[in-house]
Amino acid sequence: MTTLLVSLLLACPIQGTDAPELTSGRIPGPEQTCFDVTRYELDIRVMPDRKAIRGEVRMDAVLLAASDELLLDLDQQLQVESVALRRGQAGAKAAVLPLSFSHSEGQIRMEVGAAFSSEGFAIAVGDCFQIVTRYAGKPRIAPRAPWDGGFQWSQTASGAPWIATSNQMQGADLWWPCKDQPNDEADGALIRVTVPKGLFCASNGALRGKSSNPDGWTTFEWEVTTPINTYGIALNIAPYEEISTVFESSNGDRFPVSYWVLPEHLDQGQILFADLLLQLRWFEGVFGPYPFRADKCGLVETPHLGMEHQSITAYGSDYSGNPWGEDQGFDFLLHHELSHEWWANLVTCRNWKDFWIHEGFATYAQSLYTEELRGPAAYRRRMGELRALILNRAPLAAREPQSSAAVYFGETGADIYNKGAWVLHSLRWLAGDEAFFRALRRMAYPDAALEATRDGSACRFTDSSEIQALAEEHTGLELDWFFEVYLYQASLPQLVTRLEEDKLHLAWELPPGVDFPMPVEVEIDGEVQRVEMPEGEATVDVKGSFLIEIDPRGWLLMSPL
Repeated sequence: MTTLLVSLLLACPIQGTDAPELTSGRIPGPEQTCFDVTRYELDIRVMPDRKAIRGEVRMDAVLLAASDELLLDLDQQLQVESVALRRGQAGAKAAVLPLSFSHSEGQIRMEVGAAFSSEGFAIAVGDCFQIVTRYAGKPRIAPRAPWDGGFQWSQTASGAPWIATSNQMQGADLWWPCKDQPNDEADGALIRVTVPKGLFCASNGALRGKSSNPDGWTTFEWEVTTPINTYGIALNIAPYEEISTVFESSNGDRFPVSYWVLPEHLDQGQILFADLLLQLRWFEGVFGPYPFRADKCGLVETPHLGMEHQSITAYGSDYSGNPWGEDQGFDFLLHHELSHEWWANLVTCRNWKDFWIHEGFATYAQSLYTEELRGPAAYRRRMGELRALILNRAPLAAREPQSSAAVYFGETGADIYNKGAWVLHSLRWLAGDEAFFRALRRMAYPDAALEATRDGSACRFTDSSEIQALAEEHTGLELDWFFEVYLYQASLPQLVTRLEEDKLHLAWELPPGVDFPMPVEVEIDGEVQRVEMPEGEATVDVKGSFLIEIDPRGWLLMSPL
């Protein structure tokens, strides 16, 4: 694979790949929109010898609208043993009512009308309730993790179990029952995992306890104290060694940073860990403090390439820095996945139609870090590599809700990475560095006061409209035209140039009715000037000039001249 394909990262390969059977974030019906999830508690027993699991999941929720049915998602390969309803808040002592349910086409449909209105047990709009689901079976084995996900039942060099989950595309419901919608994150989670003796389970949040059971197995209890998306909850099981330190954040907070690495890779893990700390410091300087300081910054070695699981980033590269080609001076994969702590976990797209916000910002962050380490020329070279990969087969952002697979495996494909990064690159040119980087930080933390919070109140859902609004607020520019052309039009604007005697004529060519007053940089005999084009066209005096170059530093996302 050439260095140009580095930018695809987790998207590679995309084109020509059939969409998975199950997708995260299918359009919800009233059976799911009628409640808001506040917490999940997972209690999972993982049995490597059988490649099976047994679990109980409690969902705490608030009723938003009256409904006779509730719906949770769970893959059909797992068998639901029982579903029960409990009234009240988490931890409250209350009667438990078994529910009638059906489990088909990956959905658990529960009949709650009678239970919600029963005497002494009534649940009204605004009330808290809990659903407890017991289930078991052999979860879907990932055909091609992490793109086509599920469970991975691998082995270390010594033959020990090495297990990981990854399910961004297909959804967390591949292995646990949940409301699998990107716009409903639980405010927190408890993840209790029981594994055979000698194995360690690294998961999200902070480790609250580790206990040995009478049968010789070990139970790990992890608690997530901030909002978390369902696909971000992950299990990673192996005879891990831990490398750790305490990191002082840019705002003065101190929090643990840990890397769980296979014993045979401990030396390489130490080198990667040092890179992790350097990258973490840079991220805080650009986007603001690490968002999950209340829990940890975690990294874990996995048998798949990588994924942005909140506070337990999955890393499965070969420690070469860049498994696809040219050494960039830092571990490319680690940087991409770590950036998702800000762009996916802190800031989460409300619907997958704005998937570019996750992947475009993360891809652009790699280019910015290249600039930090190797200078502007390396940055421009990197952006040129990304430009060569842009396909423009479909708009970067859809106007209507989409599933993850429809965006990721559809016509938009890798453009959420490469074109998304270029949108930010061109916005930087338009706004200027000072305004652009101010806006970039506020896209992560809209209010500077949020940077001091540790309770998850800084976590939020976003969409392309909010990103535009923040860009406008912090650059002082009106940007309807910019986002309309780059997000919602498939084709790129074309710059038409015409040289007549001593005049250079410039004009943007777009579909009728579309404005595009994008300035153009022109170099004339070695002197670079910014040519404003308020009406989408301009004329430049080039009398006596010998060398003329349009967009010499490659700022403009446009069709080739």
